[in-house]
Amino acid sequence: MRIIGLTGGIAAGKSTVARRWAEHGGHIVDADQLAREAVAPGSPGLERIRERFGPSVIRPDGSLDRAALGSIVFTDPEARAALNAITHPEVWRLATAAFAAIEAQDPTATAVYDVPLLAEAAADRPLHFDTVVVVHAPSAVRIERLVTDRGMDRDEAERRIGAQASDAERLALADHVVDATGSLDDTIASADDVWAAITGGGPRTHGEPPDSAG
Repeated sequence: MRIIGLTGGIAAGKSTVARRWAEHGGHIVDADQLAREAVAPGSPGLERIRERFGPSVIRPDGSLDRAALGSIVFTDPEARAALNAITHPEVWRLATAAFAAIEAQDPTATAVYDVPLLAEAAADRPLHFDTVVVVHAPSAVRIERLVTDRGMDRDEAERRIGAQASDAERLALADHVVDATGSLDDTIASADDVWAAITGGGPRTHGEPPDSAG
């Protein structure tokens, strides 16, 4: 089985690429979804967050108050590092279990690990991927998308992007880059080119054998 690490900064277009690659037969493992599982009510991860950040980040129903936690970690690098130290190992445990399930179903599969914080987590553990793909749009472009498309305040958009790895740090991990600077059609075309380069041919469906170059 082939595992692709797919990453990109906020508003870069990573989700667009993941959806496109799912159409091509990629098995998507969503790190954001796993991150929610890692801090679900009653989980060890959520209890560790309560211990580190206090009861103010827990809702009355016992779930994580993401807005309250976000207001802490986006302005405090030390707090953000502490949160990552809690969540990253648990998310990776869940991801490896998902990869194993995919491989058991289809040993020829291409799994795509859709992970926004790959660059941030890289220092914590080795990168266990056959290839790493970065969906790239410059920070200035992503700020405009957050403001225009998502209605975010410009200062908040700049703060969110500033809290993530820099473009240079992210690109340093890349074996391939999807250019998401332009239009949606341009991004999809770039995603198709990268998929073909990695898989050794055109798209395939789940369970279909790869061609001889795959």
